[in-house]
Amino acid sequence: MSLLTRFEDSLDRMVNGAFAKAFKAEVQPVEIASALQRELNDRAAIIDRNRTVVPNVFHIELSTHDYTRLAVFRDALQTELTNLVKSYAQEQRYTLLGGVQIVISQDDELDTGIFRVRSEARAEVAAVTSSDLDSEAGAAVIAHQPRLEVGRTAYPLVRAVTRIGRGADVDIRIDDPGASRNHAEIIMGAPLILRDLNSTNGTTVDGQRVTELELREGTAIKIGSTTLIFRNS
Repeated sequence: MSLLTRFEDSLDRMVNGAFAKAFKAEVQPVEIASALQRELNDRAAIIDRNRTVVPNVFHIELSTHDYTRLAVFRDALQTELTNLVKSYAQEQRYTLLGGVQIVISQDDELDTGIFRVRSEARAEVAAVTSSDLDSEAGAAVIAHQPRLEVGRTAYPLVRAVTRIGRGADVDIRIDDPGASRNHAEIIMGAPLILRDLNSTNGTTVDGQRVTELELREGTAIKIGSTTLIFRNS
């Protein structure tokens, strides 16, 4: 029995068949589950021969109509989707840098039957303690993994090009009114390069507006009122 079939059966038992009756024309939960599997596969990043990192934080955006219908079962759905992501990652031998988080929200601009999935690989720096050093999550954060730190949260740089901004299609999303939708990008290489994408308010380092800059350990990047610290050790 496939993961999607088990997911459907588990959720159906939990709500006594309510989904089958209520969602004939709208977004089906199994469609969301399938989209999450695709997101894991499409955004899988090979770090080395033994580790392929995938997103662990997912934002599912639904139309007003679909969100209203699903909201009744939101907690149950989020739990089942979380379990599905964990099981699929284990089945595919993917590495999750932190706990799986599923957030279902409403987007007034989406039409009924249409939904959007945004994802990111996120590791909690504060969660890495001495007892975590042997875990995959702890090892991924401390083993010279290039990353951006915003407060107590780390965003590993696992793609050839990592886009930063306020839009829905970026790799690292900043909820800051001073950030453009596609504000800046980091290009993986030796060295790593920060490049501003003609943003409205600019990208600054040490108080100076920059268009392109070589990243070094501890470089403080300011986008709007948000400061991101580059770490590589």
